[in-house]
Amino acid sequence: MMKLSKGTFRHGRERGMFAGILALPVAIFVFAFAPQDGSFALSLQNALGPNLGTGYWVNVWATVIALLIATLAAYVLLGAERKAQSYITWGGLALLALFLFNSFDLSYDYIMRKLPFLLWRGAVTTLYVSAISIILAFVFALSGAIAKMSGIGILEGVGGFYTSYFRGVPLLVQLFLIYMGLPQIGYIVQPLPAAITALSLVYGAYMTEIFRSGIESIHPGQWEAADALGLTRMRTFRKVILPQALRVIIPPTGNQFIAMLKDSSLVSVVGVWDIMFIARTTGRSDYKTLEMLITASIVYWILSIILEIIQRHIENYYGKSQKR
Repeated sequence: MMKLSKGTFRHGRERGMFAGILALPVAIFVFAFAPQDGSFALSLQNALGPNLGTGYWVNVWATVIALLIATLAAYVLLGAERKAQSYITWGGLALLALFLFNSFDLSYDYIMRKLPFLLWRGAVTTLYVSAISIILAFVFALSGAIAKMSGIGILEGVGGFYTSYFRGVPLLVQLFLIYMGLPQIGYIVQPLPAAITALSLVYGAYMTEIFRSGIESIHPGQWEAADALGLTRMRTFRKVILPQALRVIIPPTGNQFIAMLKDSSLVSVVGVWDIMFIARTTGRSDYKTLEMLITASIVYWILSIILEIIQRHIENYYGKSQKR
């Protein structure tokens, strides 16, 4: 069995074989999606010179050319170091995604006119809602975890019901219940508070199990040592247990925040002016729905990348004690 140490293929035969395997999906993609109206043939003829014809044979020639180019590129890439391979591959796939977006014949002038408003109003609202919701979800999750581990039957029942109900009912249903259901019993809730409440309650329920497992991962001997030093249970939890548990809690909590950022698009259905609401209403009114939806997807993507970088730095900070 071949060793893939350090992500580098030192032998030409191994590199050639894996390069062909990696290039095959590219060739299949080109064969499946190359247009048959002659435009792709003209592009290839301008780039390469030979008359490639039109229709079916365009796809055949394009597949062969794409396979050769992709194999050569993969062969060179496989000889690079692991980190370089990772960055180049990520960048290549990102360019491929942008190329696919570009194939929709978008109106870039329209996108550039609408982008500033989408960012300063929609993106700011999305981040604002998500940030407040994750803070409240953190409080709900910590309270739920403590309740479920309290050893008091009533609190365990409350914590169990909270996690069961809010994890078992879809976020969109919760949002409608808060925004449209509460007014029927006399409580009027504005769109923004309704959105924050629904997001924080639902994600707090998911995060409750993350907090519980993180706290329980700390050895019971930590509690016993703190008792021997005369520390109160609350002080032990704040100063000894929780700081150690955060190392386990932070990574999945960061993933929940990124998921919440994307799920916040659901709040557009109650009139919150987030990214999705502005993209949907603006695009529909101007008959440019595809332009706005693709722009919104890229904005969400960039925000998620930024959050991933922040999460990685936080994980490194709390994981310093594990590095030698």
